[in-house]
Amino acid sequence: SITAAPRRAALAARPAVGEAAAGRAALAASTATARRIDGTQLVYDADGARTALAYEVVVGGVYADDTPSELHVLVDAATGGVRDSWEGVQREGTGNTLHSGTVPLGTTAAGSTYQLTDGARGGHKTYDLNGGTSGTGTLAASATNVFGDGTVANRQTVAADAHYGAAVTWDYFKNTFGRNGIRNDGVAAYSRVHYSTNYANAFWSDSCFCMTYGDGGSGWAPLTSLDVAGHEMTHGVTSNTAGLIYSGESGGLNEATSDIFGTLVEFSAANASDPGDYLIGEKLRTTGVPLRYMDKPSKDGSSADCWSTRIRFKDVHYSSGVANHFFYLLAVGSGASAYGDSPTCDGSAITGIGNAKAGAIWYRALTIYMTSRTNYAGARTATLSAAADLYGASSVEYRTVAAAWTAVSVS
Repeated sequence: SITAAPRRAALAARPAVGEAAAGRAALAASTATARRIDGTQLVYDADGARTALAYEVVVGGVYADDTPSELHVLVDAATGGVRDSWEGVQREGTGNTLHSGTVPLGTTAAGSTYQLTDGARGGHKTYDLNGGTSGTGTLAASATNVFGDGTVANRQTVAADAHYGAAVTWDYFKNTFGRNGIRNDGVAAYSRVHYSTNYANAFWSDSCFCMTYGDGGSGWAPLTSLDVAGHEMTHGVTSNTAGLIYSGESGGLNEATSDIFGTLVEFSAANASDPGDYLIGEKLRTTGVPLRYMDKPSKDGSSADCWSTRIRFKDVHYSSGVANHFFYLLAVGSGASAYGDSPTCDGSAITGIGNAKAGAIWYRALTIYMTSRTNYAGARTATLSAAADLYGASSVEYRTVAAAWTAVSVS
């Protein structure tokens, strides 16, 4: 980090290098044309043991593609050497992804390269672990601002997938609910790709505040699809709101929350290569068989369609089926549709209220009414309270929430 040098400190540590010399060093660090100095200030570059007095010089100019440049250059006030530099103008790069086709990426110019740092979304970064299982590895960078070629042979392809998925998820929560990042503090998480070897999974970690993606293995593609990105980042949202404990019925609700919002993120992207559906992880297996189904969760062979007293003993990825089924009935309705054929546990017929209203109800329930130990009965109460807040206790939406829970045997 950098801080403006206080007047007394600046006098106590006078720069050995003059402002003009610092300006010349900064100009030489820029690759833009029509370079000029737009501002200079004396700062402390707080870089741990290397903290030192420096000039922050802003160099303006224009790149070859006509994009303007506002390069911030830190010049050591003792040696005249360049300590660091970063571009103030955020660019849009191109990602040739594996799962989502060709997409825009938020990137930042850094010297002669472009990095997967999304300044418009809290500074989200995407790193290549290169088979490692700790740390951050290497920040993905490109000389051309194009990342990947759509194949796994190019290791930046899945980095582009992950970076795009993070951006779409950020935009969904911000544009839909006004949530500014996972913690609602404007600070981005980061993504790590190429984790370990033949790792067929992805995960969110509170400790690193990051998402991590494996490359898959035999029968698996890299796990960087849109719904997985939305799923993993939603674990972070849940951790920073209701904090649903990851076991028993609360764990099933935690997993279902990630499936629900991963699905809504996929719909919000309106990406022709990965259109919205109510299938979870449909792009991950080379057979095309999804991991989970929301219309009838038991189609995966393990998930529950209906609540019972035995639900709490199931793995959370399968006890989540009850809430996934509830959400599908709430949004889409029962019976046959373009997205599936959803039964009800009591033989009732449900008319859905749509993704937007169903998502708003679940989000309010999660962030206002659910707690760490909320179970399925508590989720019914929470979503009814949310529906009453948003649409009224006598509304169609409220009645549909009640009917959808009854239809999955939660009363």
